[in-house]
Amino acid sequence: MSSAANARVLSGMRPTGRLHLGHYHGVLKNWVELQHEYECFFFVADWHALTTHYEDPSLIPQAVHEMVIDWLAAGVDPASARIFIQSQVPEHAEFHLLLSMITPLGWLERVPSYKDQQEKLKERDLSTYGFLGYPLLQSADILIYKASLVPVGEDQVAHVELTREVARRFNHLFGREVGFEGRAEEAMKKMGKKNAKLYEGYRKAYQEQGDMGALEAARALLEGQQNITLGDRERLFGYLEGGGLIILPEPRPLLTKAAKMPGLDGQKMSKSYNNCISLRETPDEVERKLRTMPTDTNRVRRTDPGDPGRCPVWQFHEVYSDVQVKAWVREGCITAGIGCIECKRPVIDAVLQELKPIQERAAEYEAQPELVRNLINEGCEAARDAARETMAEVRRVMSLEYKV
Repeated sequence: MSSAANARVLSGMRPTGRLHLGHYHGVLKNWVELQHEYECFFFVADWHALTTHYEDPSLIPQAVHEMVIDWLAAGVDPASARIFIQSQVPEHAEFHLLLSMITPLGWLERVPSYKDQQEKLKERDLSTYGFLGYPLLQSADILIYKASLVPVGEDQVAHVELTREVARRFNHLFGREVGFEGRAEEAMKKMGKKNAKLYEGYRKAYQEQGDMGALEAARALLEGQQNITLGDRERLFGYLEGGGLIILPEPRPLLTKAAKMPGLDGQKMSKSYNNCISLRETPDEVERKLRTMPTDTNRVRRTDPGDPGRCPVWQFHEVYSDVQVKAWVREGCITAGIGCIECKRPVIDAVLQELKPIQERAAEYEAQPELVRNLINEGCEAARDAARETMAEVRRVMSLEYKV
């Protein structure tokens, strides 16, 4: 089995209600691809919503329901991925509490988004522990599932790095297993003579010569072992790097392409800018919005030549049109050979074509709210099972297991 097949991916979104094309191109299309390559956990981050919108949580339940319908309509498959709600897996909160006991305050204060968000959301009172601690709650979200990959954009890499530091500190504090080396040697034998020899060679090359290639090769070798337990695999990961038992594997950022979906005004598509097309917008409304969206302001009359670089419609062509259509648009715009309505037609057709199957699936789920609730409940149960496994191990190594 390949390491990719063993890898677990975790990603979440705050409940914002119905989603728009920016969400689809920036997140959902990527999730749909990932669910076929990895074991995926996709969650509604409702506790995270409270870190900035705690004063009116009454809107959250409906926003959760609407957002999950859009996930399903976009192609996220509950048979391939776990879909769940963060607050329905209370182990996240317990784990966040335990991690808060060992995480230095300075680590949270230096997260770039902490001061950035305070600056952007000046109208809100964000001088709360929840807001300061939300990056650590993110770390708990990731580490409780032992996710090895977290899909993020460049601006979120710092959050994954914090999670890696937290995992490292946790393992250093609580991975001191009695008889660790002996247990690791025993685990190595279970791989068979050939694989044990390979592993030992890689381990020496890494520890004695700092060979990073050997480290990666050894990790891949361990990921492919099916005849050792999870505990033995984690021991061998720790033994490989010269440390102790790796209780919490360090996740890696899975860099996603920056979302290229512009808004109707050329800015980033966002509800707050009132420039978006929602996934369930009616075809008539989609057409109206696209037909009336602004174009190059220098092109006042039909006979005036334009500049695609100055036109928001061109940004839509960059997303939806092929090479031939883009060449036709560029030539027609620069020479005034086509008008703005003609230019918009291929975009309108492409957007409607993309939304049609999504809207058909959404209508099916809208008509079956009980089905949606059942799918969420099943996902929550599956997530809780995985979270409970991690928490049982965490409590054990932190001496929080009691025989009552």
